[in-house]
Amino acid sequence: MTERIAPVEGGVLAAVLTPLNEDLTPDHQTYIEHCHWLLDEGCDGLAVLGTTSEANSFSVDERLGLLDALVKGGIPGPLLIPGTGCCAIPDTVALTDKALEIGAAGVLMLPPFYYKPVSDDGLFAAYSEVIQRVANPKLKIYLYHIPQNSGVPITFGLIEKLLKAYPDTIVGIKDSAGDFSNMRKMIDSFPDFRVLSGSDAFLLDVLRAGGAGAITACNNVTAALSARVYAEWQKDDDDEDGADSYQKSLGKVREIISSFPLVSALRELTAQRTDKDSWRTPRPPLERLSTREAKQLTEKLAAAKFSVKASA
Repeated sequence: MTERIAPVEGGVLAAVLTPLNEDLTPDHQTYIEHCHWLLDEGCDGLAVLGTTSEANSFSVDERLGLLDALVKGGIPGPLLIPGTGCCAIPDTVALTDKALEIGAAGVLMLPPFYYKPVSDDGLFAAYSEVIQRVANPKLKIYLYHIPQNSGVPITFGLIEKLLKAYPDTIVGIKDSAGDFSNMRKMIDSFPDFRVLSGSDAFLLDVLRAGGAGAITACNNVTAALSARVYAEWQKDDDDEDGADSYQKSLGKVREIISSFPLVSALRELTAQRTDKDSWRTPRPPLERLSTREAKQLTEKLAAAKFSVKASA
């Protein structure tokens, strides 16, 4: 009998890359292996089928298959927060139902992002329709604020309205806009609302402000370093130098990686760690790093004394 695992509510989570076969279909076995490695590296949970996962380049059936594969591969459902937000309400419902079926801790839900501008009332109606169609008291939704990609921001007015209508369902947010002042305001404005940074740069700041942690792309390669930041922050003492030191290192690594096309850079580094070239291939329209870019990335990380092979 599998031991029951408490649902993840925060800490260090990776926005998980999706490996591909030669025909660009998801590689389930490599995906499972990567997720196990991330948990072994210190991730408290895994955010799958999000931006870093290239979820919007996959069909609903492909995404459903990936969720089934993870659980069959021994990844505990309570450690998963899958992305389920789509433009079409029935697609969002189907993915959310599957997430609940596998016992996921919650879902990360983009707003419908094709039509713009749209009002808070329109977005509220979309989220409400999904919640009513899913009709499951176990549903926990983390809103996904990434306006630079979606073009549709999650405003404070929308959060307030959703919390008032669905206080047991709307539990948190991933803020990937890169503005710490916005995260700090959310933490201060909405008690018990779990604010997770989408950037490694703000992990320690968010924790100290009372936030829940971070869901980040770079944790595909920096999970162990992020876990050290979190562990030092959790220590019950007055010495914060350890947390600050690890956060400084984490921020530097993130700065280097994000100076390249992010998903492609993380794929390159994962290929280097695993010696598996297939990791380098994203789904179009994303592209591999060039040989020159890959060399520059490796050299810059080496100069920062960071190696993906360190904990391989």
